[in-house]
Amino acid sequence: MSEHQHHIKLPEGSIEKQTTTLNLGPTHPATHGVFQNILELDGERIVSAEQTVGYIHRAFEKLAERRPLYQITPITDRLNYCSSPINNMGWHMTCEKLLNIQTPKRVDYLRIIIMELARISDHLICNSIVGVDSGAYTGFLYVMQYRELIYEIYEEVCGARLTTNIGRIGGFERNFSNTAFEKLEKFIAEFPKVWKEFENLFTRNRIFVDRLQNTGGISAERALNYGFTGPNLRAAGVDYDVRIHTPYSSYQDFNFIVPIGKTGDNYDRFLVRCQEVWESLSLIKQAYNKVQEFKGTEAEVYHANAPEYYLPLKKDVYTKMEQLIWHFKIVMGETEIPKGEVYFSVEGANGELGYYLISDGGRTPYRLHFRRPSFIYYQAYSELTKGSMLSDAIITMSSLNLIAGELDA
Repeated sequence: MSEHQHHIKLPEGSIEKQTTTLNLGPTHPATHGVFQNILELDGERIVSAEQTVGYIHRAFEKLAERRPLYQITPITDRLNYCSSPINNMGWHMTCEKLLNIQTPKRVDYLRIIIMELARISDHLICNSIVGVDSGAYTGFLYVMQYRELIYEIYEEVCGARLTTNIGRIGGFERNFSNTAFEKLEKFIAEFPKVWKEFENLFTRNRIFVDRLQNTGGISAERALNYGFTGPNLRAAGVDYDVRIHTPYSSYQDFNFIVPIGKTGDNYDRFLVRCQEVWESLSLIKQAYNKVQEFKGTEAEVYHANAPEYYLPLKKDVYTKMEQLIWHFKIVMGETEIPKGEVYFSVEGANGELGYYLISDGGRTPYRLHFRRPSFIYYQAYSELTKGSMLSDAIITMSSLNLIAGELDA
């Protein structure tokens, strides 16, 4: 943090007032990413704030114009890297919409398991970091062991942990192993008790509640005007959820509620995410039970029948000419995609994560735009922090769950 002081000239005879300009970021630990907030302070009270993005601009959207569909998947990993499987599957479903690929129900249910695990992981990180930024470190250390267990499930499914590159257009690269399901069962059995203890640790903590209540609030109208979605919009009282309003991956087959708040402040955002973790647990249990109902050959289905875009099994590539040809064409990006213009969105852990894809019939997208929810939230940061204390600005940044990878695309 760097700062300098300047004086405000007042009418003759008045007492001169002094304010301080503070650079919060771009590499300050409290910003949780490489972005900058230029704060004008009257003592510790924020007079005005100006946010700056662009420090980690990686030209994702431009990179996508020169890559075949599969090579774009790792780009989506690095948007919100706290819940990258949701980004991966959102991209795959965007491609499936353009390519008119229908996925089997078992694929949809397996995707829901992974996406809801990712949502839990994201909310777990967000809420525990809100605790850290208010001076409570214990909750963060306690729940991290279960984020680790979620990462072990990812690793068993695809071999990766943080930036997962999980799944493929049409489904998954392999069937879920027994070990993956065993780890999932362990998580389902043990995590609810831990999360309940985590909630009690904070919701019964007077210091924590006082730090969050009545800070960083936003009305439903203002949140909608900014384009808020996800937990930050629902905390303001608007029950918009992409999984309900535009179901995908067979979410319409499941029962769950959409938690909402009233004030849109930091505390409501914390509570909404806490409740969403319970709903995600319920969805995982429902999806796991549905997967268990598949018998015989159906229990081995983990991808759609789309040979033009789905990589064949390696053993077939080595022994069959047709599969070798498809493998070569897909890997080398020599499969042309149909012309079209599609928008597809999923309920990311942060909000509506959208993909606007335009194809001119070539081998790569003509244009690809990512709708990154964090970029939209950050525009409201000045309004949310004006008039508050410097310490409130840190908490507000945390409870918005601003992920730097989503700010610069």
